[in-house]
Amino acid sequence: MKAKIAELSRLRAQQPGLVAQILEKRVRRSVIGGDEKLFIIAADHPARGALSAGSDPWAMADRHVLLERLAIALSNPRVDGVLGTSDIIDDLALLGLLDNKIVVGSMNRGGIKGASFEMDDRFTGYDIAGIKKSGLDFAKTLLRINLQDAGTAATLEATTRAVNEAAAAQIPIMLEPFMSQWENGAIKNQLTTEANILSISIAAGLGNSSAYTWLKIPVVPNMARVMQSTTLPTLLLGGEVANDQSATFGSWESALALPGVRGMVVGRSLLFPTGGDVASGIETAVTLVHGIR
Repeated sequence: MKAKIAELSRLRAQQPGLVAQILEKRVRRSVIGGDEKLFIIAADHPARGALSAGSDPWAMADRHVLLERLAIALSNPRVDGVLGTSDIIDDLALLGLLDNKIVVGSMNRGGIKGASFEMDDRFTGYDIAGIKKSGLDFAKTLLRINLQDAGTAATLEATTRAVNEAAAAQIPIMLEPFMSQWENGAIKNQLTTEANILSISIAAGLGNSSAYTWLKIPVVPNMARVMQSTTLPTLLLGGEVANDQSATFGSWESALALPGVRGMVVGRSLLFPTGGDVASGIETAVTLVHGIR
């Protein structure tokens, strides 16, 4: 895989049309099948300037290392798919890693981490037309709601347009809602039961139709109460890298057993685990979602 990754720059320079050709011929699968659960690996953080994982502020800065770790994750047949921006998805297409996987296009990455305009989370990634043209399977958008920041209004409006366009194109769209606030010049997501319920309630009502809307939410205390707040299909997000990964796996296992939870979308916590063993963490997580082989 290292050799293939080393060839990416040459391929991109000499054959820019190859990505579209590969995506057009990609072997696709149904979004829901088998046990009707999904495990998706996420890698859309870098495009928002979020390169840290655990204690390393530059963990995701080396694209070669990130792609190597994504290749390990996607080699597990029970990893259902990947979430990324076009640069990541195009690299993975060129590496031949997207056949029989659900490919999720990340839409809004313009709220750069640490920026004064972070709450005005512009849609600078995929749009629905691009997702459809590239033959991707799913859309995803971050929806941070800050009641003290007017930038939230633009994000809500743009998200509504994305929901409408996705429904019209019959493409499922994953909304990742948070109640957020400024703390010491940085945006902090409120990871409480009540904040989760409030963000879900706001997100679920966006657009002309919720028929193609999914949720991607954090695991917080009292998840049973949280899941009572929606009928939308819901995926759990993995969150930050944990020092005690076994405790994290335990919280995921409990939440995955709740009605309405359809699986997980996990990124840094499994791609850059504290112990460094990507394959082992992926196997444990997919077993939580899909059960023992």
